[in-house]
Amino acid sequence: MSTDYTTGTIIRRAFMEAPVLRHGLRLTLFMAMAGQAITVVTPIVIQQIIDEEILAPTGIDMSGVLQKAAVALVALVIGVVVGRVALLRLVKTSSSGLSDLRSKTFGHIMRQSVLHVQAERRGTLVSRVTSDISTLQEFMEWGGIGLIVGLSQVVLATAVMVIYEWRMALIALGGVVIYLMMMRWFQRILAAKYDEVRHEVGVSLGVMSESISAIPVVRAYGTEDTTKARVASAMEKRFRVEFTTGRFGNILYSTAEIFAGILTATLIVAGVLIGIDQGMSAGTLVAFLFLTNLLIEPLQIVVETLEFAQSAASGLRRVIRVLDDEVEIEEPSDPEELRPGGLSVRFDHVGYAYPGGPDVLTDISLEVAVGSRVAVVGETGSGKTTFAKLAVRLLDPSEGAIHIGGVQAPKIPLAHLRDRVAFVPQEGFLFDDTIANNVRYGRTESDDAEIWTAFHELGLGEWVDGLTDGLETRVGERGGSLSAGERQLVAIVRAWIGSPDLLVLDEATSAVDPVLDVALRHAIARLTEGRTSVTIAHRLSTAEGADEVFVFDGGRIVERGRHRDLLKLNGTYAGLYADWASGTNSV
Repeated sequence: MSTDYTTGTIIRRAFMEAPVLRHGLRLTLFMAMAGQAITVVTPIVIQQIIDEEILAPTGIDMSGVLQKAAVALVALVIGVVVGRVALLRLVKTSSSGLSDLRSKTFGHIMRQSVLHVQAERRGTLVSRVTSDISTLQEFMEWGGIGLIVGLSQVVLATAVMVIYEWRMALIALGGVVIYLMMMRWFQRILAAKYDEVRHEVGVSLGVMSESISAIPVVRAYGTEDTTKARVASAMEKRFRVEFTTGRFGNILYSTAEIFAGILTATLIVAGVLIGIDQGMSAGTLVAFLFLTNLLIEPLQIVVETLEFAQSAASGLRRVIRVLDDEVEIEEPSDPEELRPGGLSVRFDHVGYAYPGGPDVLTDISLEVAVGSRVAVVGETGSGKTTFAKLAVRLLDPSEGAIHIGGVQAPKIPLAHLRDRVAFVPQEGFLFDDTIANNVRYGRTESDDAEIWTAFHELGLGEWVDGLTDGLETRVGERGGSLSAGERQLVAIVRAWIGSPDLLVLDEATSAVDPVLDVALRHAIARLTEGRTSVTIAHRLSTAEGADEVFVFDGGRIVERGRHRDLLKLNGTYAGLYADWASGTNSV
């Protein structure tokens, strides 16, 4: 993927990523330029009124003045209407196209691996999809048409200037060239400043989002002042960068006013010096000043829009960089679907290391047979959770191969894999919605009757029926209205209703209160019945009923076997079990 992020390149990429932005663009541009072409009629008519009607040898001809003024008025109205239609077309096209770009960016983020998303600040990714594209949309709807109209106006005004008096046109164009050279220098500085602004916006959103999510921890440890200071520091840094950039932009605005004044005065002096003897009539001079205004006005718009344009370009540049981020978990080029029925899992000399870090797993070779219940145990940091994520292809191994149902994992279409394999993390995430809709994420076509039946089949009917609104109970943001155990109940039902053939659980009972512990254990036993299951066992009581236990230590499997056999070995597992039984172990 391209790493060239110049303004021209990212604009071409935006058209490529959101083709609707190109639809009707030529007609919109033509209408904008046509509307502006009509406005050039005004200074021409003014010149004719002055020279032919007001300063005519026979005296003022009011009839001619009124006729030509009417022509100018009609031309002005037509130009305004055509320009307005062009603006509305641009607004519609940009809104539709950037909505597509926003959806595509979000979809690309959703395709990224868990590792990639976790490595980014949440607020930064949200900023890419929201504020960055919103800034671009605002620019296209309001600043973009100004640039289009301004460009056509400059071309037309210059053409008429040359026709009227080429020497004065050269003076005007010489001043414009000098000014544009200055603007190019300003633009480079402004572009760098706005890149910094967008960066600080993303950082501040990330800090704010993280701090709000951590409110329970902040209050528990009494770190309100420290947290507020951290947020204030991020916001202050953002303010300083935005203020510095805004101040620089204001200096840029003032140069436009100064340039306009100097150029107008220069042209008046030049017109007087050329004089009537060389074809510079009073009407021509006045018309030339109007044309100069038509030349200067769009340049002022360009300068005033430049700051906005740089902010939009910076936002677009960041969006394109997100789209250029490599997707680690790719769809297969030669897909192979899984056969119906139970699924096995086989690791062949699998190793994994997080980017820039040491090996987390080393030379893992094992097989989980169809329908078997496997427990994975080990000290914290031994590689258990990484193993679980590899087993469901949330990560791909650094070395070795993983087969699911006899098929290499990278060859299985992701949608098909998710239909057959379920992963229940240690902390079940719930969306700010009803219990029914959160369960429905396991199978979107499920109706309320099926969801209600699922709760009762898992022995959780009494709990859900006891809620005030039953299945329609809202769980709050991240499930905050429910306890940790209740969130896990919903997550278990979500996995159940998808009818997976392979189930991987990152010990769903590790953070459950005693009241719900029995119900949840019963539900898990029912869920895993007849299915291939891999459970990351933080509570070693889970390992007691497993068909086989894998003991991890330092990223390797050091022991494997049934619970009772491993106890007899009096090795690593026996030590873990003894510590857990006495309440001193952390796994």
